[in-house]
Amino acid sequence: MKTALCLAVLLGALARSARADDADKPPPYRPGFKRMMVVVLENADYKKAVQQPFLKKLMRRGATLTNYHAIAHPSQPNYVALVAGDTMGVTGDGRQDIGLYERELGDLFEAAGSTWTAYAEGWPGKCFRKERSGRYARKHEPFISFLDIQTVPMRCARIKDASELDKDIASGDLPQFALYTPNMDDDGHDTGVAFADRWLAKRFGPLLDDPRFMKGMLLVVTFDEDSGTRGNHILTVLVGDSVKPGAKSGHRYDHYSLLRTIEDAFGLGTLHRHDDEAEHIDGIWRNQ
Repeated sequence: MKTALCLAVLLGALARSARADDADKPPPYRPGFKRMMVVVLENADYKKAVQQPFLKKLMRRGATLTNYHAIAHPSQPNYVALVAGDTMGVTGDGRQDIGLYERELGDLFEAAGSTWTAYAEGWPGKCFRKERSGRYARKHEPFISFLDIQTVPMRCARIKDASELDKDIASGDLPQFALYTPNMDDDGHDTGVAFADRWLAKRFGPLLDDPRFMKGMLLVVTFDEDSGTRGNHILTVLVGDSVKPGAKSGHRYDHYSLLRTIEDAFGLGTLHRHDDEAEHIDGIWRNQ
């Protein structure tokens, strides 16, 4: 009897201690934005990207991650890593069909009752699975490679031609998360980073001053990979009211860090892959 009583007292003390520890913990990570859009450009070294005029403008207006790295070469594994927390065995740019029960970022948003969209320039629609259509390249649109999206019309309808973005802004139907992938010219893949910078200025420059787009928005501009070096050092810039203008972070981040930032900011949980061990992006937010 005394043993049972002692055990109850001990358990009670441990419970009170746990509650006290919880009370001392900092509040959940919430950097202050309500929507997020990630724009992915192609194949540019950090040193070359920071020389581009519009990207310089974004760096002044937003925050720059000066020690951000891609995951792999060539392109496609990086796109998959960004939405899945792992390259999922993808090593090249050819057609990939990733297992039916393999979860990705869209699953987390849907489970949380939140909205996501992939805006892809030149997207043909109707769960299109071929590798190319005009200037659209499947290797740059990662969601369609997951069987649980490509085989479910209602889910692959979340992938839209990028021209739909303006309609969604006008109607107030922006999702909470969006991945924007330009075509093979606009992303710089076939044209170079200077061309991509001019496209970015034309496409997103006006939106920076449009409150219908920017209110509560975090706009992230990154690159899939560099020109092929071992370091894979790329530029990533974050712009929005939640970011300190002109802030810089030299902490080492990568695509898994960006995924973890999305997961933590929207309270989604993780995919239990490399995102589990990744740090979310920190030190650049106004509320810090």
